[in-house]
Amino acid sequence: MGLSRTAYVNLLRSQTGYHEGRDKNGNWNNIQRFSPETLGLEWSQGQAWCSTFTAWAADELGGRDIIPITASCAAGVGWWQKRGQWTDYPVLGGLFYMGTYGQDHVGVVVAYDGDSIWTVEGNTNTTGAYQGDGVYLRVRPRRGANSPYGYGIPAFDEGTISADPKLGGTASATVAAPAPPQVRVSLAHIVAAAKRDPGLRQGGTTYPAEVNVVEVALAREGLLLDQYAHDGSFGSLTVAAYAKWQRRHGFQGSDADGIPGRSTLQKLGTARGFTVID
Repeated sequence: MGLSRTAYVNLLRSQTGYHEGRDKNGNWNNIQRFSPETLGLEWSQGQAWCSTFTAWAADELGGRDIIPITASCAAGVGWWQKRGQWTDYPVLGGLFYMGTYGQDHVGVVVAYDGDSIWTVEGNTNTTGAYQGDGVYLRVRPRRGANSPYGYGIPAFDEGTISADPKLGGTASATVAAPAPPQVRVSLAHIVAAAKRDPGLRQGGTTYPAEVNVVEVALAREGLLLDQYAHDGSFGSLTVAAYAKWQRRHGFQGSDADGIPGRSTLQKLGTARGFTVID
């Protein structure tokens, strides 16, 4: 089965802003959605997940033969090199590897020019760390210090675009971003998460993508600390924050129990840019 470069890059890019969970002390813990959602990599939950992130998107799109399905950066490098799909030059949509032999970190190139690569990466942060907390868009140098060890060359449906002279020598390129999607949140999903997540282990999630939208909205309203607003878990702190939102709109007692209702969720959506469905 084939794999579209545009679909692959934009699925990864759609996860920008996603954060892993935290332990009981508030520290990032490598618990994230991508390991359990990738067949064969379920075991990697709690470990570094930059490679798992790149594998997850391929798995979601039916491209397991196009992108290495591994949690190991070193194994990924070996996978490309064994197939003769390896280059020292940027590849649009290709995986880049960091470290003395590519063992430290991996991400995907969304654009490049003569000096830089623009990337989407999991398990990094705003400084580009190899052990970070979430999915970020980054800019890295093409050459010299802190530049990639090399690049895998996926067999995308659209063909290969690369700065490698042997692969066309395209000087610069970019994958067009889709129009911003309308953000939709299911009331039923949010209610289910609010009832279930507080009883799960720290960072446990039910509908993390939608819950994350509500968490961020509560944080922007000053009701939830930002450090707790990105894990996708509607835990006890989020319940307490939502109860404050309910009281802000005149609800009291059992009507301000932190379990969202349609009226208050729609008000939060109106204030913070999302639409409530069902």
